[in-house]
Amino acid sequence: MTHLADIITTAVWQRAGHEALLVRSMKVMFNLFAPGALILAVGCHAAPTNNVAAASQTANSTTNRTMKFPVTKTDAEWRQELTPEQYRVLRQADTERPFTGKYWNTKEPGVYRCAACGEIIFTSDTKFDSGCGWPSFYDLAAEKKVILRDDDSLGMHRTEVLCAHCGSHLGHVFDDGPKPTGLRYCINSASLNFEKTNPPSPGPGGKK
Repeated sequence: MTHLADIITTAVWQRAGHEALLVRSMKVMFNLFAPGALILAVGCHAAPTNNVAAASQTANSTTNRTMKFPVTKTDAEWRQELTPEQYRVLRQADTERPFTGKYWNTKEPGVYRCAACGEIIFTSDTKFDSGCGWPSFYDLAAEKKVILRDDDSLGMHRTEVLCAHCGSHLGHVFDDGPKPTGLRYCINSASLNFEKTNPPSPGPGGKK
């Protein structure tokens, strides 16, 4: 039952990042009540329904779960190349716990690559502090970097974000982000590899 509470709590936090403290308190209550009460609590704390119309301008939307990707490997190959946590998140659509990932509070300039295939998905220019405990971005590094598909797991509707290059699970996208897109790409740190960029070289006289 504790494992069930963890799964449901993670999904709720992802949908209502700015209410993370409230959900943390709810988790304690979840461990004390019956499974029926757990399900009821999730329904009571659902975040706004996703509206990904704006995202369609920078991402491919699809519900085709059998589509082909430029990078295709066997399950055995993915298991060998990825860490156990990366495999669970990227290839099995698991979700890391909030505030535990490597990049949730990273502020250095750089690019974020898919940890499975190395494709650049996000840049630090669009990363922002959403308070949800996962790395959050309001836009992609370039058009068509990800694929969106419906995710109706755990009794709620979300929009899953997949790497368009290898099909790996990255996280979910919500419509409660900042301007100009209004989107919040809520991404697992385990799905990303951060590559720091060098600061601008000093100009004449040591001035930048």
